[in-house]
Amino acid sequence: MEHFLLITDLDYTLVGDDEAMVQLNQRLEQHRQRYGTKIVYSTGRSPFLYQQLRDEKSLLAPDVVICSVGTEIFYQDLDSPFLEWSHKLSQAWDKELVINILADFSILKLQPTSEQRPFKVSYFLPEAAADIIPEIKSRLLEAKLDIQVIYSGGKDLDILPSQANKGMAMTFVRENLEIDVDKTVACGDSGNDIALFADKKEKGIIVGNAQPELLHWHQAHPHQNRYLATAKFAEGIAEGLQHFGFLTS
Repeated sequence: MEHFLLITDLDYTLVGDDEAMVQLNQRLEQHRQRYGTKIVYSTGRSPFLYQQLRDEKSLLAPDVVICSVGTEIFYQDLDSPFLEWSHKLSQAWDKELVINILADFSILKLQPTSEQRPFKVSYFLPEAAADIIPEIKSRLLEAKLDIQVIYSGGKDLDILPSQANKGMAMTFVRENLEIDVDKTVACGDSGNDIALFADKKEKGIIVGNAQPELLHWHQAHPHQNRYLATAKFAEGIAEGLQHFGFLTS
């Protein structure tokens, strides 16, 4: 057995079955103590909502936290984002211009203030109206904004700099921690986790309760490095880690 890097989404991936999460946490902490495995949380939550979840659930203390759909990276101290990453994202990003342009779309409802981050603008968009997303993206690109649009969970619409998503943040953290790509595994359940898997050499685990948008993408883009678990939530992560040989049964 050797160390590995686990990068996992929280809501409906690691979190969702308390008993299964406690069991997985015990195995991961033992592995970390013995082999030096690193644990990274990659969440769409803002630092504020991440802290709420951390206080509500028995989360292991992570080595790194990636918040706000990959736009903020924290090492231990949530008050001090990793400045090299922030500087990278600041190029060709204009948050106020994004908000002004999208004010024309009455169907969009801004998420709470806590979820509006320096490099992320977030809206609620009903799934029934998701067909306007191409028009939204077109309007933003016409304004010469270097952005990407991510829709997940049938309700969350995030506008991010093109250089920021969970996958790019994963690569940045992995390289910073100097861990080989073949010793890295990412876990997720929804559309904003596609970036953890698309065109990536890292291993991937999709939990059995994954959202339709991720399952459809996975079926359209199969890859031997990606595993679709039958079990849900943390039990699905454990199943995938055993499949790849990172944990023994």
